Amino acid sequence: MNLAEKILAAHCGQASVSPGDLINARVDIVMANDITAPIAVREFNRIGVRTVFDPARVIFVQSHYLPAKDINSAEQSKIMREFAREHSIVHLEVGTGVDHVLLPERGLVVPGDLVVGADSHTCTYGALGMLSTGMGSTDIAVAMATGEIWMKVPETIKFVYHGIPPRWVGGKDLILHTIGDIGVEGARYQAMEFTGEAIDHLSVEGRLTMSNMAIEAGGKAGLCYVDAKAEEYVRARAQRPYHVYQPDPAAEYAGVREYDVSTLEPVVACPSLPSNTKPVSALRGTRIDQSVIGSCTNGRIEDLRLAASLLRGKRVNPNVRCIVLPGSDAVYRQALKEGLIETFVEAGAIFSVPTCGPCLGGYMGVLAAGEVAISTTNRNFLGRMGSPKSEVYLANPAVAAASAIAGTIASPDDL
Repeated sequence: MNLAEKILAAHCGQASVSPGDLINARVDIVMANDITAPIAVREFNRIGVRTVFDPARVIFVQSHYLPAKDINSAEQSKIMREFAREHSIVHLEVGTGVDHVLLPERGLVVPGDLVVGADSHTCTYGALGMLSTGMGSTDIAVAMATGEIWMKVPETIKFVYHGIPPRWVGGKDLILHTIGDIGVEGARYQAMEFTGEAIDHLSVEGRLTMSNMAIEAGGKAGLCYVDAKAEEYVRARAQRPYHVYQPDPAAEYAGVREYDVSTLEPVVACPSLPSNTKPVSALRGTRIDQSVIGSCTNGRIEDLRLAASLLRGKRVNPNVRCIVLPGSDAVYRQALKEGLIETFVEAGAIFSVPTCGPCLGGYMGVLAAGEVAISTTNRNFLGRMGSPKSEVYLANPAVAAASAIAGTIASPDDL
């Protein structure tokens, strides 16, 4: 079996599973946020059970509208908080960070887990050797009640990345390059297994970025193996025992795709699909009005350090709004400790509390008609960040920072 199959077999009590099998599986963690939890709460109350299956394994995170931007978002948050108090949910996270940054950082999810979340980017956690996937709020309500889900075992595609990525090229570029190759439906309902020398070279944060965007290729999950680097990350954080699975040497795959990334330059996804990719050099000089650095894709301390290294001693172009959003309270505190916040503010950027903010067109960076943004977020669908007449380019934090300075899309090397 491959990695996804091993994890699913262990969670449904079978010696083995194969693609296409329909299984009932025990879940380790169920997650919902302030957008999706209220729907799950409504459906949970219709089921008629007394309480959640395990108050320590249901996690609610208020991250999309924090602080609340209007009455409706405040009501969403209130529903979530009241349900959490009623059912003694241990992990009600309010103001602590973006869900997909927070859970790995806090050790709430660990290798070998089966995790479901009412958010499509739940696939992020697969970077730490678990199977995590997004589900609809109704399914999440049932999972909160029973501790189980049913699902079809997905096929797995193996992606092998050869070579050492050049300077300024990270996990964001590798996954954008991949999505550009296979398309937004290229891995539909399939697990994406990432491996190779380039993945070994990436930091854990870079791997989390890659798994985060598996869904942008239609993937059910995005998984990396647990190596010494990942083990060190987990060991320092894990709040419970875990089991590391590895694929069998003779594991079967629906396909294998290989890339040499040793000469790859930073990749940018053009409007209005993550698959509409070009090298940054092909877009040099494209006007922008806004640069966003953050989100569950690139809001970790590594990302902020990279952006700050380019903005230090420079100024954001007067025609550009540059917004920096840390992924968690821990990232915020570390940025404060290292002087990164001062660097951003002195450069003319806006530094935010930990929130999803503009990523979903929520607030703190909504685009007007005709405006153009470059963003480290994960989606650039039409109207994703505001007006359907705006445009969003996706890039890594170095490109977003360089572009904020230039006032146009730029490579860090241009500085």
